[in-house]
Amino acid sequence: MKKSMAFWGLIVSAMVLFAPISLFSQQQEQDKSKAETGEEKEKTVEDIFLQSVELKIIGELAFSSDRDMKVEALDSLEEMINDGRVQEGDEEVHYILDSLSLEGTGAQYRENGRMVNNFPEIRRRACELLGKMGGIKSKDSLINILLNDEEPMVKAEAAYALGSIGYNENNQVTEALAFSILNDDIMTPDNNFAFASLLAFEKLLGSNDTLNDASVYRALVRISSGNYIRPVKQKAQEVIKKLQQL
Repeated sequence: MKKSMAFWGLIVSAMVLFAPISLFSQQQEQDKSKAETGEEKEKTVEDIFLQSVELKIIGELAFSSDRDMKVEALDSLEEMINDGRVQEGDEEVHYILDSLSLEGTGAQYRENGRMVNNFPEIRRRACELLGKMGGIKSKDSLINILLNDEEPMVKAEAAYALGSIGYNENNQVTEALAFSILNDDIMTPDNNFAFASLLAFEKLLGSNDTLNDASVYRALVRISSGNYIRPVKQKAQEVIKKLQQL
């Protein structure tokens, strides 16, 4: 009897010992099967869109070559955002807005050598809606626009939107804002862009309690003493005072 019990004890021990190995092998087989069938492949453009008929229609409008259709897409997205039907960082909506924010810069289409999709107002509105939607992805898109778009009104909207979102991990946003200001034309800087950047600094200060970024101070001093109109200079001085009071 003792011998029988010892024998079954060995069997149970072996089952416990080899069970994880068996499960691991099964998982490997499942992973291999998924790889072979393409279940874990990267999402395509079509995969990004859910089965929402409304978003599919908006996507078709946004990616058409007609400017008025793009405006219609933005109008629809703005309505969705204002109605609370879009969550922060929504993947489908972000994909559309990010694409529209690069219309004529990141994506350029030409006919007979002439660019036919340089729509700065489309890019500006896309920036505005990215700011309203919020989220990390929107923040990343706006930083890219701020650093690469040459249209002042688009940069101004991107700056303001970044302030509205409020994220500034590792000074990523404040560094981008300061860099753009410090690299603006010294002789003929854009007042609207500077003022929007100041509002963004102010909002970021409210969201993060402090701005411990030396480049911010350089940018503020540049504006307060630079070739800007008086209201812009005064706003820069206000922001400097707020920083000094911390």
